[in-house]
Amino acid sequence: MKVMALQRPLEWTDTAANLSMFTEAISRHIGEDIDVIVLPEMFNTGLIMQPQGIVDDGTEVLTWMRQMAQRMNAAITGSTAVQTEDTTFRNRLYFVQPDGSYTTYDKRHLFYYGGEGEAFRRGQERVIVKFRGWRFLLQVCYDLRYPCWARCHDDYDAIIYSANWPINRQLAWDTLIRARAIENQCYLIGANRCGDDPRCTYKGMSAVIDFFGETVCQAEPYREADLVVELDMSRLQRYREKFPLMEDQDRYELIV
Repeated sequence: MKVMALQRPLEWTDTAANLSMFTEAISRHIGEDIDVIVLPEMFNTGLIMQPQGIVDDGTEVLTWMRQMAQRMNAAITGSTAVQTEDTTFRNRLYFVQPDGSYTTYDKRHLFYYGGEGEAFRRGQERVIVKFRGWRFLLQVCYDLRYPCWARCHDDYDAIIYSANWPINRQLAWDTLIRARAIENQCYLIGANRCGDDPRCTYKGMSAVIDFFGETVCQAEPYREADLVVELDMSRLQRYREKFPLMEDQDRYELIV
């Protein structure tokens, strides 16, 4: 399984500019047999907290994702702000497959400290998607701080985090991406943006982490990066069989 995480600065609230930029970035990798492409959180606008008048039902972004997935023969995933039929706004992650089918995950843990909880409605469903023999848990940014939401019950192989994680909480990002990978014996793909928006500066530090908590690759700070990595299922399975961590974990029920 070959995955790619893209780290880029984003043009504030400019969907056309951002989609054009990602089209160019992704198209450079045609022919490389990439399976999954991971984009940052709200990759088409930046992390907006007042979506009224800026976003629609997500049709434009979803159409673009379908086109890119077909062009690359790869799944493409990342979050965007959408307005749903009930007029509420969601921070919605799409996982779009090459045949045009897609799975959605609405961000569960909204960042109330920054105003996200006032503008958006949180998701209620934990989502795992199967693609080319792998099982991916879909998560968005602030979900990273909540280990129970990401707990593996032998039901996934890798976690995807689509993020806008700012520099003033960089130590938390660096620590928690490793913690989630270690405690769940899984790979972790974290795509974070870099650059600035009107509220924050973003260092980036997108990364792919393995089940030992070791860095497979990580982007340089503040810079554009295309992280392309092969994930090894047989190595993951051997480790889980040798050290059956999940057999000893506590059992609990999540109340959402």
